[in-house]
Order: sequence, then structure tokens, then C-alpha cells
Amino acid sequence: MTPLRILFQDDHLVAIDKPAGMIVHPGRDPEGPEWIAMKRLRDHLDRPVFPIHRLDRPTSGVLLFALDRATSTLAQQAFELRQVGKSYLAVVCGEAAAGWSCEIPLRKNPEEAELHARTRFERLRFAPAGNFPADPALSLSLLQASPETGRYHQIRRHLLESGLPIVGDYRYAGRERSHELGQILGTGTRMLLQAKRLELTHPHTGEALRIEAPDDEDFLRCFPDLEKVVS
Repeated sequence: MTPLRILFQDDHLVAIDKPAGMIVHPGRDPEGPEWIAMKRLRDHLDRPVFPIHRLDRPTSGVLLFALDRATSTLAQQAFELRQVGKSYLAVVCGEAAAGWSCEIPLRKNPEEAELHARTRFERLRFAPAGNFPADPALSLSLLQASPETGRYHQIRRHLLESGLPIVGDYRYAGRERSHELGQILGTGTRMLLQAKRLELTHPHTGEALRIEAPDDEDFLRCFPDLEKVVS
């Protein structure tokens, strides 16, 4: 079992680099403990941990936990008040615009009311057709996504609405195309969405925290100079 990668830890908070395929906490379906981040971290630290926010199962990257309930409450309030900066990386097919915002309202279930949602996107790199010999017509864009709200599958659905579904997003990009691209790029069944960075004020010390996940190997397969374009 691959050890968890700790990105930040003090007496109140701990952040890990969540692998793709791992869920945050136990759900309705039975899962082995190796695929549940909360259980893995609890066993690693030998103490209770409290998830402060969520990442979709196929999304990798920075995942923050509290080490006590009081800190959990304070940190969750910061998320709810939109006092936390969130930056994601996504790989999509085609040449995306240099920058844009999507404000299409979203809802989790058809019977629920639509809620305001806003995501800012910036293209960081473009790999034009011809870069991938297995599919000479394939081009890719590396995007930075900054969600200002936290709706269900927000980044994934806003990119779908923009005509740019994420590479490997079986749910929104389609199984056949996702499987095909995984073989061409060598990324397998991965969805290429990473929670790259969290920026927040420490709920106890007032320190400005910037917690960042390392470069992802599957993103580097698509953009080998990734470290030069992400800041």
C-alpha cells in the first residue's frame, strides 16, 4: 500500500495529496480502508481526523483535515464564507480560450432549485495537433480553474457546458472517448483534474497558508514543462 503524502501538518490541521480513485470518507457502498482517505489518515496518525471539504473520487490533490472538532468548525466556516482560495488544474481536448468565466447555475438533483455557480478559467498551455503521434489530430489545453462557489461537480460541469470536458471524465466526456484518450496519453482511466492549491488563513494562528500538491505524473505526460507554467 502506497503511503499517504502529507503536504502540511501542525497541531490543528493536516493536508494530504489525495490520489485519484480515493474517496474522502465512508459512503453507502462498502470500500476497502485503503481507498478511504479519512481512514487511511486516521490510521497513519493514530488519532481522529475530521474532513473539512470534499474532492470527487476521480480528482487528485490537496485535501484538508482538522485534528479536532473546534478547528473543523472554524475551517468549514471559512469555506462556507468563500474565504479560501482554490486552484485546480485540468486537461481538456482542443484549444481553449485564453481566459473566461462560467456562471451557469447548477443543481445536484433535478428536483432541486438551481444555485448560483461561478468558475474562472485560464489557459496555461496549449499542445497543438501533431504533438501526440498516436493521434496526430489531438490537441490539448492545460487550464487553471478557480471555483468561487462549491457546487456539485462544478468544474467538471462548467467545462462540459463550455464544450471542453475534462480528459478521462467518464461521466461527462463519455466512456468510449475517455478510454481512447487514456490509451493514447498513457494516463489509463485517470480523470485529469487536480486540486493543485489551497490558500487560507490558519483558524488559530492567523498565518496565511498556501498548501500545494506536487506535479502529477499523468499531467506531466501531457505537458512535460508543467513546472514552468504553474505558479
